[in-house]
Parts: sequence; structure tokens; C-alpha cells
Amino acid sequence: MPEPPKPSETKSAAIWLRQRVAAWTQAPDNFELNEILRRFARWRARLLANTYVARHGATVFQGPFAGMTYLDHVAEGSLISRLLGVYESELHPHLLAIAEAGLDCVVDVGCAEGYYAVGLARMMPGVVVHAHDIDEAALAACAELAAINGVSDRVILGGEFPSDGFEAFAGRRVLVMVDAEGAEVDILQPAWSPALAGMNIIVETHDLYRPGALATMVERFAPTHDIVRVDQQPKTFDMPPWLAEMPHLDQLLAVWEWRARATPWLVMTPKL
Repeated sequence: MPEPPKPSETKSAAIWLRQRVAAWTQAPDNFELNEILRRFARWRARLLANTYVARHGATVFQGPFAGMTYLDHVAEGSLISRLLGVYESELHPHLLAIAEAGLDCVVDVGCAEGYYAVGLARMMPGVVVHAHDIDEAALAACAELAAINGVSDRVILGGEFPSDGFEAFAGRRVLVMVDAEGAEVDILQPAWSPALAGMNIIVETHDLYRPGALATMVERFAPTHDIVRVDQQPKTFDMPPWLAEMPHLDQLLAVWEWRARATPWLVMTPKL
């Protein structure tokens, strides 16, 4: 059985549901039921995260960041999938290939609490990671994560990243990672930062928030980069024994990344 939720989590979920139901004047529509389902799926996923931490501590279980000491909270999205090491696992082979080719630094824009910033710093001991986010709480969490993993000297924190900021890294072997909820269209502008032409780029596209974002990225970078679209796939991984004994729905919720709709990645490598 999963660990019980914190009383405050259960109370908050119950109050929210009571208020939603009280507002109904007729049978709820599909959108309303979907919102309720998503809310309680997130609540159940948090129980699974509590169970994981109780059994394993906040240590990433597998994948390229295996062994990373994590936090018991995230800036947004799913904690349990990060702890299991399957979060955005579709990117793992691309990250490993880019790392094997050799890097000088990583520029992580939209770093949140530092899953990639700290994970990549641990994975590549000679690399400096420049981690940026506009959320001060996320940056504080990233600083904490870097400290507990002993990489604070190689994770340099910053706020909003300007669209011409990549020029400071011109001529270096760089991996650019951008997850900015639609602001990728503003951040990744080769006209402002021509140095992007020589950089590896992994960007999560958000047509959900910025219609046409994916097509815009392809149009901008097709002249200079080979582009691979990466879509989310079903997860195949080694489950901890306790999770393997849980109902199938819990196993699905453990790897669910809380996306409202598809947000494909583009993995772009320079043609140079």
C-alpha cells in the first residue's frame, strides 16, 4: 500500500472537490470531469512519491541521473517520475549521445528545481551548467539541489535569459536545453544569437500555450541543424518491487508526467 498522504494534502483535495461539486447546477460536462480526474490523479501520484521516499529516500532510482539525491518537492509536474528516473526518458539516448561527443557547458533555460541542471552536472564532471529560470522559488530549489549533490561550483544560476544571450557561449561545445512553456519562441532566435547555429539544442515545444511553436522552431533551425522530433512514448523500466505489486493504475500514475496535451521535443544537432 502507498504511504498515507500528508493530512494537509488530503484536506486540500477534499475542500477543492467539495467546492467544485457545490457549484454544480446540472450534471458536469466532460471538461469538468476531466479536471477532477486530473486533480485526484495528481493527489494519488503524490502518495506514490511519499511511498518512494519512505522506502528509498529521495534518490533517483535509475537512468542517466541514477544516484542523484533529490528533493521531496518539485517546481512543477510529477515528482515520482523524476525519482524513478523515467521522467522524459525519451530524451535519455539523445542526452547520452551528446555527452559522449563532448561538451564544455550546458545552458538550461527553464531549469525549474534543477533535474537537468544538476543531473547533467553530476553526469559530466567537467561541464559547467548555466541554469536559468524566471521563478525565484525554482532557482532557490535548484541551488539547494546543487548543494546537496556537491555541484554548486559548476551550476551557475541566473534569471531571465535574453534571446541574444547565447552569443556569450560562441565557439564552445554547448548543449542548450529549453523548457519555457511557450517562451521558446522568444528565447531561441538565431537572428539575435547567430552562435546557436553551432550548438546542440533540445527544446520542448508548447503549441498548447503558443500555437505554432513547433513549426516556428523547425523553420528557424532547419537551415543549420538536423532536427529529430521526439514524442512521448509508453514507459518501459525496472520497477521497484513494491511498485510492481501495486495495481496497474498506480504503475501508470507513477510514470505520468502530468501533461495536459502533447509537448514534443525537438533534438537539433548542428550540420556544421
